[in-house]
Amino acid sequence: MDRDRLAQALLATFLEELEGHVASLNRELLALERERAPSRAAEHVASLLRILHSVKGAARAASATLVETACHRMEEVLERVRDEGTGSPEVFELCFATVDALDDAGRRLGAKQDLAGSPLDALLPQLERAARRETNAPPAPPAAPVRGTAPPEPPPPELPSPGPLMAETLPVRVSAQKLDALLARSGELRVATLRLDGRAEALEAVRESLAQAREAVRGTAGETALRRAETELSRVARELAADRRALGGVATGLDDEVRRARTLSFFEGCEGLERAARDVARSLGRAVRLEVHGGALELDRSLLQALREPLLHLVRNAVAHGLEAPEARRAAGKPEEGRVVLSARLLGSRVQVTVEDDGRGLDLDALRAQARARGLDAPEDDAEAARLAFLPGLSTASEVTRVSGRGVGLDVVRTQVEALRGTVEVSTRPGQGTAFLLDVPLTLSTLRVLLVSAGGQTLALASESVARLVRVAPGEVREVEGRPTWAAGDALVPLASLADVLGLPPGPPRARRGAVLLAAGTARALLVVDEVLSEQEALVRSLGARVRRARHVSAAAVLPDGRLSLLLNPLSLVRAAGGRPSTALFPAPAAQRTKRRVVLADDSPTTRALEQSILEGAGYEVVACADGAEAWERLQAGGADALVLDVEMPRMDGFALTEAVRASPRYSRLPVVLVTARGKPEDKARGLQAGASAYLVKSAFDPTSLLETLRRLL
Repeated sequence: MDRDRLAQALLATFLEELEGHVASLNRELLALERERAPSRAAEHVASLLRILHSVKGAARAASATLVETACHRMEEVLERVRDEGTGSPEVFELCFATVDALDDAGRRLGAKQDLAGSPLDALLPQLERAARRETNAPPAPPAAPVRGTAPPEPPPPELPSPGPLMAETLPVRVSAQKLDALLARSGELRVATLRLDGRAEALEAVRESLAQAREAVRGTAGETALRRAETELSRVARELAADRRALGGVATGLDDEVRRARTLSFFEGCEGLERAARDVARSLGRAVRLEVHGGALELDRSLLQALREPLLHLVRNAVAHGLEAPEARRAAGKPEEGRVVLSARLLGSRVQVTVEDDGRGLDLDALRAQARARGLDAPEDDAEAARLAFLPGLSTASEVTRVSGRGVGLDVVRTQVEALRGTVEVSTRPGQGTAFLLDVPLTLSTLRVLLVSAGGQTLALASESVARLVRVAPGEVREVEGRPTWAAGDALVPLASLADVLGLPPGPPRARRGAVLLAAGTARALLVVDEVLSEQEALVRSLGARVRRARHVSAAAVLPDGRLSLLLNPLSLVRAAGGRPSTALFPAPAAQRTKRRVVLADDSPTTRALEQSILEGAGYEVVACADGAEAWERLQAGGADALVLDVEMPRMDGFALTEAVRASPRYSRLPVVLVTARGKPEDKARGLQAGASAYLVKSAFDPTSLLETLRRLL
């Protein structure tokens, strides 16, 4: 190898090692800054000196003389801290700035840029002054920085040459790109193995055809030839099955080994977050301790890299928005030092990462006010109001700073997590803190998918997002504010046609429809499909930059037979299903020529007259009543085809009347529509549990929705 190629190889090795050394320096400096016990502080200083010595030696080999000189000066600064037993805030700031400058120098060297004029170059005079200053003595005059040469120092002691066993355990560095490529190849090998199952089935079908042909020519000369062919085909089929099993074992083993090779601990994935929290806290005059729980959990490197930006946003947000100033924490009976906790745990094929702080909690009233100012709904429910924080442009910060107040951050977190086929939820307690829960798949390369057909297309849904498969009959569908709803126990689940959500041609109406109950975080929706096809293992492939923002689509799924299918985004589908109006999911009943009779009950004369006018204008015979008790009497006396009821009425309210109707053998199947001002989720749930067929809220009252609801129910 010539000298130029050797120099390039040494520099590449140095830069690869420098990244890990920078992370270690940050970690040890943070620990040293917090440490109060002299013995433990001395251990951290010793560790820092060892790391700097390693960087200095590698920099000398790579001819990075400025890096070598800076490391030597920082060693002198830390030796002074060791001798004095403590370091001042100014010394720590200088050390952290030097580590940042070393990181910057690595990037500049990698881009073949000169280090003259770099942040590291500018810091050398400060390092020299800090290193030469003596305790209780005036600072020595600054010496001219020495650039391009390293100060003389005794050579490090020679280490014993490693024996054979030590050589076998030396770590081997492999780039993440190479591991990613190897993982993609192993995934393709697994899919090819699954494809062999189809080949074996085809071979078995040919063998059966030969057996039938042999029976057809029994007793002729051709029987012997066909028997030999059938025997040979059986042998090939057995060998193919054995080869498929062997290949499957190798493919699975290779996949597992590659995944292990490219995993990192969650603790390693959180490198740098503690430093980010510390810097934001100091800029705001606060104190913070960042803790990592579940740090030993091994996760896919690409997943951790994809989570890094969202976690950085959340940590900075927790410190800038969540934690109070020290005096406010003292007044609230809290320790002056705030606490931010990152934790990770496995849940089946998912990973849940939580970022939690012990600060003031979200200002829900401020979020509601911001939403109203922008013309958005401001939900009364606290859990729903907390989710407003994910909307772009919303911020409760009173002023714009470097780290907060522009209304960006949490919407970016949501977008990035959803791009990983994940969800993010928030919970908050006033005065106690806020927690963000990120739920993402364990692997980003292969996935178990459920294949469904809708609108003539074969589409894929991640199996992990499918809560259950159901068959829906017309009687199981209720309407709430003009939208179809399916009652799952005590919960009300939005219902929509998948073809309708995706803008595909609708399938033919059927008496019973197959549907998929999707779960995305705490949200759920029932999507009606034309047919559920199968469940298979698939490779996940990006759609590329041009179609990356395709609505409701997150990726492409490569199926074992080589076909491509669009992989749908469950969270996007769930959100869209919640706002869909009613569509014709079931065959329309035969037209009735007789005039329908509706019993209408509302204690407000104005509302009662308005609804009566709407119904009579649509051709209904209306029996208007002033309260629930009168409506019950008129129903028993003359019957009805439907009831339209208010909830809050004297003598008998709408809930009680609905329950009485459902308990009556004669009227138990009578359609009941509740039209009320009570729009809270618990009121809707109570109405449907009482037996209401539909629930309309007066604040969003639309005559068309009332008439359309009655038409569908009748």
